[in-house]
Amino acid sequence: MTAPYRLHYAPDNASLVIRLALEEMGLPYEAVLVDRRQNEQDSAAYRQLNPNGLIPVLDTPQGSIFETAAILLWLADTHGQLAPSPEAPDRAAFLKWLFFASNTLHADLRILFYAEKYIDAAQAETLRDGIRPRLRRHLQVLQAEAKNAPTWLHPEQPSVLTYYLACQMRWMALYPASADRSWYQLSDIPHLQAILTQLETRPATQSAIAAEGLGVTPFTSPSYATPQEGSAT
Repeated sequence: MTAPYRLHYAPDNASLVIRLALEEMGLPYEAVLVDRRQNEQDSAAYRQLNPNGLIPVLDTPQGSIFETAAILLWLADTHGQLAPSPEAPDRAAFLKWLFFASNTLHADLRILFYAEKYIDAAQAETLRDGIRPRLRRHLQVLQAEAKNAPTWLHPEQPSVLTYYLACQMRWMALYPASADRSWYQLSDIPHLQAILTQLETRPATQSAIAAEGLGVTPFTSPSYATPQEGSAT
């Protein structure tokens, strides 16, 4: 690698979270397109990096890492940025919410986005109808936490978790393109909305906008990515 890190990405996929973290930390990296139009995530070469065929993968001097939360936590601890240190009093709270975002919220979003992978296609909309109230509850729980403005979920002090949630909320407003998305109303969660508004002004977000064609308000009023290369879907 000519840079310390190589990010295997597809536009507006979970790799966006890692790009934002790398940009916020000011770390040099190479971005390598995994072209989903060509199903490159299922290629033998990519499955050598991630046997699950999921995006992202981050190549590091210590080896390749997959799983979004694992990459975020590794970067934060390795560089001492964007997360409470292991000795900090609020480390435990940060970790529980980071893994809530990964294991609960992101897992439920995958059901919403890819219902046909979990159930017969004829019943996919029924499954989506069932998961939307659960997602709304998740957002209200996060709204209550954001109201307390902890250091790792603060409008003026982003963490890796802040960027992770911002991307997840972006996707709620956009996907699946053919299904009802009226259940997601940003005005219902004003403390989270304030965080998203602040993030849109940060240089890291501006760099991601330019790299992946995300539009001028990628979190508060998102539009579909118009990348110069590759495809979000």
